[in-house]
Amino acid sequence: MASPSLSTPANMYCPGPPTANPEETRSRVHSAAMALADWASALTVLPCVLSFRIAGAMAGRDRAFPGWSQAFALVPGLTGVYLRRAFYRAVLPRCAEGAWLGFGLVISGPGAEFGRQVYVGPFCSLGEVILEDDVLLGAHVSVINGGAQHGIERTDVPIRDQPGDLPRVTVGNGSWVGDRAVIMADVGRQCVIGAGAVVNRPIPDYAVAVGVPARVVRFRDRPGPGSAAAHVGTPSPGAAEPAGSDQDVHLEIDCAPADGARTGDR
Repeated sequence: MASPSLSTPANMYCPGPPTANPEETRSRVHSAAMALADWASALTVLPCVLSFRIAGAMAGRDRAFPGWSQAFALVPGLTGVYLRRAFYRAVLPRCAEGAWLGFGLVISGPGAEFGRQVYVGPFCSLGEVILEDDVLLGAHVSVINGGAQHGIERTDVPIRDQPGDLPRVTVGNGSWVGDRAVIMADVGRQCVIGAGAVVNRPIPDYAVAVGVPARVVRFRDRPGPGSAAAHVGTPSPGAAEPAGSDQDVHLEIDCAPADGARTGDR
């Protein structure tokens, strides 16, 4: 009597080990590298954080903070981005994951807040303001605490000695501010502010605003005449780091005013 065969039939499928997805593998390696860089940056800035806290306890945080902000503003390249993020995570109320803080960024006080995936271009100047999640700021943007920081009513008292008003200005979730704009009032969610615009009064959600002073020319969530075409000269500040650090954000807005003129901002 023949013994039963122990060999595997030719038509039987034997699954092999699962094949790793190359994209998923790269993503995991990239995330691990970023986490390691953040950890190393936190250790690097630790002496600076301790020094700031000691100086803040002795002279006050408002006096101790600007010098450190100016010092970290001068660190170039990707190294500077990581070191600024690590320092501000330790000393500000909020500096969330993925915040890209460009070369030359100067913050006037320790009350500023940065949401997730915020991008701040090179040479920006910020007061104690709030940038919510996914905000994009181009190069040389100023976001300040209102337009009445000093009183000007009296002529017998120097302007620097006259009391002013310092409101907490917020740039809303997902908004984009073009190069060299000046923001002195709240900007709503998902707004687009043209390059060179001066915002001196609140801008509602989804508005596209251009000019000096800034005026709303359309709303992104409503159909209407004209079009708004945004061309971004900087990569997204998401999980993948931009290929070239501190690139400018360029904004062009093409609308159709009543007189048919073309409006362009950069």
